[in-house]
Amino acid sequence: MSSPPIADAFAPHEALAAELLAHATESDDGSHDVAHVLRVFRNTMRIAESEGGDTRILSAAVLLHDCVAVEKNSPLRASASRLAAEKAAKILAGLGWTEADIGRVSHAIEAHSFSAGIAPETLEAKILQDADRLDAIGMIGAARCFYIAGRLGSALYDPADPLGANRALDDKRFAIDHFETKLFRLADGFQTKSGRAFARERHERLRHVLDLFIDEI
Repeated sequence: MSSPPIADAFAPHEALAAELLAHATESDDGSHDVAHVLRVFRNTMRIAESEGGDTRILSAAVLLHDCVAVEKNSPLRASASRLAAEKAAKILAGLGWTEADIGRVSHAIEAHSFSAGIAPETLEAKILQDADRLDAIGMIGAARCFYIAGRLGSALYDPADPLGANRALDDKRFAIDHFETKLFRLADGFQTKSGRAFARERHERLRHVLDLFIDEI
């Protein structure tokens, strides 16, 4: 028995997913793959249930938010969401979307990124930013952190000073430094009430992961 098409998992916007999934990712980065896109979609739908928002706009923004691949250690990292927004606009224009709707999707994509530092101005942009950041904390966030560290050739931790009590934190060298330099800071920046509630739960999970890690080493 064959598996159902992955687009079906994006119901009730499976038809849109079928059009856009081919553009969703462009690298072999397992932390920004279709599984990540689907998790962000599910986070988005959960938040939108309480907050509202146009789920068609949200779904397009989710499906295309990582359509340009830029590695975490690239000097272009801060421009990744702008490049993705520009590419998304071209894709949606080719599908006959209106200029107004393209603008709403593009803004949500450009503002979702932590690195870009752009304030989300619409409800959809706030929801996408929250949904994407939820995937950076909790158990999934920890798994992605270690995956990226391996991809970039970083060590798990400094054996002489794991938590950086007497050294400067450097998340390019040590994976668990990234918990303190970025991941633990994310929960305070959520935009929606629902997003903040989900973030508090995942933040505690992330702290528990680090506690268990330190206990075992």
